[in-house]
Amino acid sequence: MPQNDEKFSFKVLTINTHKGFTSFNRRFILPELRDAVRATSADIVFLQEVMGTQAIHPLQVENWPNQSHYEFLADTMWNDYAYGRNAVYPEGHHGNAVLSRFPISHWENSDISVEGTEKRGMLHCTLQLPERQQTLHVICVHLGLREAHRQAQLAMMCEMINQLPADAPVVVAGDFNDWQGRANAILQKGAGLDEVFSRKKGRPARTFPARFPLLRLDRIYVRNAGISHPYALPVRPWSHLSDHAPLAVEITL
Repeated sequence: MPQNDEKFSFKVLTINTHKGFTSFNRRFILPELRDAVRATSADIVFLQEVMGTQAIHPLQVENWPNQSHYEFLADTMWNDYAYGRNAVYPEGHHGNAVLSRFPISHWENSDISVEGTEKRGMLHCTLQLPERQQTLHVICVHLGLREAHRQAQLAMMCEMINQLPADAPVVVAGDFNDWQGRANAILQKGAGLDEVFSRKKGRPARTFPARFPLLRLDRIYVRNAGISHPYALPVRPWSHLSDHAPLAVEITL
């Protein structure tokens, strides 16, 4: 176990689960997705578009689990998890989730929806790291499809992050839908966040569509943290497990 004066590293992964289906909802692949996520050995997993409950699919879809999708994915590998319900409809709801090998001491889901649009949330968890008098703040997000809505949501993110202790390590990850590439400058200036691929390679990774990635939609941002080896997971087997390529990085405190 690390002492307070030693470096402490952990691996994070972010993935849009597309509610457990392949692109265009052709096939339910959540069991395969669980195997692939487990194989990454990530310590903290950020999930977007993860199902909480669904009343109709369990009656129609083979292998639909008897528990929420984030609990099914967590299984016995991630002891703690938190879920932020965002989109609610008659047959169920979905949102963002965080799976963690470290204890989650507190979590809160903030509504960052813009009036008249799809529901969006910002799931903020505080994690207690092993044998360290230090709290890690992790935030899982899925931003809107319209530029004006994203601008408003990024401003809300900056406001919340700036309320955290100035020296606290922060990791923000998720689906930013930022195809115009404007989030980096806003989050760096407004909240001191660095995007991990941009820090190492000059720009965010291409993640969408997963089979032939063109757009740089998914991100991992850090504050008060070092990074190494950021990478987008290879096309195979991930290209049929989500419409977004997952991202991973090693973070050092």
